[in-house]
Amino acid sequence: MKRITGKTKEATLIEMSNTLDPQIEGNNGSINSISDRGTQLPGHREIDKFEENRDSVYFKDGVRRIDFVLSYVDDKDGDKKAERRREFEANLEKSGLELETEDKSESDDRKTYYLKIHAPWEVLATYADVLKIKVPFKASDIPKAREVPLEWLTHPFRLPDGIMRPEPDYFTAPFDKSKVDFFLIDDKDTFFPPSTRNRIVYYILTRCPYYKEDRKERDKTGIKRLLNNGTYTSAYPLHDCRYWKKAQDMQCESERYHLYRHWARFLCFYKEQPLNLIKKYYGEKIGIYFAWLGFYTEMLFFAAVMGVICFVYGVLSYDDNITSKEICDPEIGGKIVMCPLCDKKCSYWKLNSTCLSSWQSHLFDNEGTVFFAIFMGIWVTLFLEFWKRRQARLEYEWDLVDFEEEQQQLQIRPEYELKCTGRRLNRFTQEMEPYLSFPSKCARFCLSGATVLFWTFLIVACIMGVIAYRLAVYAAFASVMKDSPTSKIQLVGSLITPQLATSVTASCINFVIILILNFLYEQVAIWITDMEIPKTHLEYENKLTMKMFMFQFVNYYSSCFYVAFFKGKFVGHPGNYSYMFGKWTSLRNEECAPGGCLIELTTQLLIVMAGKQMVGNVQEALLPLLRNWWGSRKGRSHPESTYSRWEQDHDLQNFSQFGLFYEYLEMVIQFGFITLFVASFPLAPLLALFNNILEVRVDAWKFTTQFRRPVAAKARNIGAWEEILNVVAILSVVTNAFIMAFTSDMIPRLVYLYAYHGDREAAMSGYITNSLSLYNISQIPEDNLPEPGENPSWFNSSTIITCSYRDYRYPPGHEKQYTHTMQFWHILAAKLAFIIIMEHVVFVVKFFVAWLIPDVPSDVKARIKRERFLVQEYLHNYEVEKLKMQLSQSFCLSTETASLLPSSPSKQQPVE
Repeated sequence: MKRITGKTKEATLIEMSNTLDPQIEGNNGSINSISDRGTQLPGHREIDKFEENRDSVYFKDGVRRIDFVLSYVDDKDGDKKAERRREFEANLEKSGLELETEDKSESDDRKTYYLKIHAPWEVLATYADVLKIKVPFKASDIPKAREVPLEWLTHPFRLPDGIMRPEPDYFTAPFDKSKVDFFLIDDKDTFFPPSTRNRIVYYILTRCPYYKEDRKERDKTGIKRLLNNGTYTSAYPLHDCRYWKKAQDMQCESERYHLYRHWARFLCFYKEQPLNLIKKYYGEKIGIYFAWLGFYTEMLFFAAVMGVICFVYGVLSYDDNITSKEICDPEIGGKIVMCPLCDKKCSYWKLNSTCLSSWQSHLFDNEGTVFFAIFMGIWVTLFLEFWKRRQARLEYEWDLVDFEEEQQQLQIRPEYELKCTGRRLNRFTQEMEPYLSFPSKCARFCLSGATVLFWTFLIVACIMGVIAYRLAVYAAFASVMKDSPTSKIQLVGSLITPQLATSVTASCINFVIILILNFLYEQVAIWITDMEIPKTHLEYENKLTMKMFMFQFVNYYSSCFYVAFFKGKFVGHPGNYSYMFGKWTSLRNEECAPGGCLIELTTQLLIVMAGKQMVGNVQEALLPLLRNWWGSRKGRSHPESTYSRWEQDHDLQNFSQFGLFYEYLEMVIQFGFITLFVASFPLAPLLALFNNILEVRVDAWKFTTQFRRPVAAKARNIGAWEEILNVVAILSVVTNAFIMAFTSDMIPRLVYLYAYHGDREAAMSGYITNSLSLYNISQIPEDNLPEPGENPSWFNSSTIITCSYRDYRYPPGHEKQYTHTMQFWHILAAKLAFIIIMEHVVFVVKFFVAWLIPDVPSDVKARIKRERFLVQEYLHNYEVEKLKMQLSQSFCLSTETASLLPSSPSKQQPVE
């Protein structure tokens, strides 16, 4: 890509001063650097040390706006870094930027220099043309939407109109420097908003070299490299004022103050978000994130309401749960002796010991759960389709309709330009451009894929370790708790079963492993993405997004998948148990409780999801709150005359290029929890809703008070996250169907009710005994029997000759003993039929809803067509008028020239 530069300044360095300030001399009396001694490069201005108010976003002259600030300090490698700064700043001036240096004696810490950068009109116009930035050319004549009935009900949730619409509506067109008079330019100093100005300056900074003209070293280019090697310590645009009060300068917009007052405070949680003001101040990329987060939170309200209704139904039908009553009945569940759940350490136990867990399971495993699973499948579709419509409206309102193609062609990453030494002709632009050779691409792709697979297998290995822990520790819990009424844990022994204790501790261990692996893999994902050298910023973000989500998907959801689809499914039966890694390990596969594994999946989901949200909120809110407390004391205690605007922002946290990426990742992982496994925990959307109400305001508070102002960036949509959401939405239909079929106990109960229970009036009576099979204790192998002394006192081997286990097999003495009964195959067929029917019903509804709801609203389509028509019409009229003026001027000029010429003698003679 060709770099556009301004005119070279006549002078390159100002003559050295003869007298040196003793504060900036080195230990040996030598001069550290040009910047150290206060000598300025061309275009620099010395700062008056007695300025009255330094809380300003303007140069000392009060006219030129500060568009960007670079800071640096003295260190032991000062001469080398000073040389880099000198060349870099000289090249910035050659590009047309104007610089002004703040000496370290004026800074609060007495060691930091600040380089302030201003982009004049000529530079802004040049790069606005290069970047095809859209600017207004005509006020919009489209009437505003009419008020809908009962709109007054929404007034408490609305913000003032000046906050919601900080700018009038205009028709816009890409800026063209040769047609300046075509656009609505009232004041060149304010025509480009601060977010556009800092975006243009940052574009220049990332491509400006710092090598000498006589030797071109391609890798010595861009502010990012200078920040990495410590030449500069920070680079950032300025906030326009302090967040707690308006700026004194009337020219300043004080948009940060308005954002804090109407958006970032938690007391505004019920108010709408000022999306247009967010976009204007932070740029479209951050604006589209908050638009998506707000819309997602709004849609969660409907899912949360349905989830609460489903849970309330489980509570209200508590007394009608005949299955739990039979388990808890001393005459039924109290007389059913169950086979040991592990080898050696586990004893025989009575079914009524699981009384509490069976009641808990009914809260989530009831008839309402099926309805809620189907509802969530449709809700996901409505969420994605309505978001597409909201996104299309924002694309039009924020001038992003044709942005993607521009970004692909123009926003080439500086790293790509530096590392790709090869050049080839672009077939579309007919210009030479850098490219990465095919063999290099293949090698990098293979290494990247191998790294991702290695870390994925590492996660699976960790999950296998947690499963082995569950199998090993269950026996220990069973041994400790078998005599709980007389032991030290008698207060909780009746509430905690070995299954519950194992599930809770394993879930906690798994959560800790998740956090550790996340921390390690983040660094690896960034490294392998950098190694692939993506061409554009969009390609870089998409590749990093896919890698991180694949890892997070396996990391966060694998334990839930184990409990939902593997636990209790490959157990075997007494005398022929299945073992993890073979019988020699003595790690017998886990069994589900008589009420099913759904309550354990609920426990796993609750611990991982709630734990992640708690850790995230502590990291995002509590720790910054402590820093904010100290920073506010410093900021409010300093008078505006001494604590400059650039120093205030320098003391804030830097907003990294991955800051928004992690915000999206957190929400998409949460989206997976409330869709993939929501059938096991209908209250998950409610927890997500509460978390997101807090998340919106915490993120707003961080952006407004804790972070430096990010460089404005454009984004047409939420990028690769939209495709990920679509994949999760489709997968959620499958997972919830399998959960209802194989994890829940719903299908076996329905088969028993309609196919095997003769007395319909007695409902589910007798289901528990029907769902259990018998095994002759004398036929149990010695390796599976409890050790001497492990059996409870009530167990009498002479009177108890059989034990029960959860399965559908023929009893001992039958000609087909211990083989599956016909009821087992009926239930399996019913489960498969349910999966097929539920998936097809939900998918048909999903696709019908997606077809019924257009992605782009009709009024937005009409506005886009009208704007394109107006652009063509106005440009045509503009060119015609311009041509007329040129012809008129040339005619007048030729007439004046002819009148000034002396008349020829032939023309003076009369005509005969």
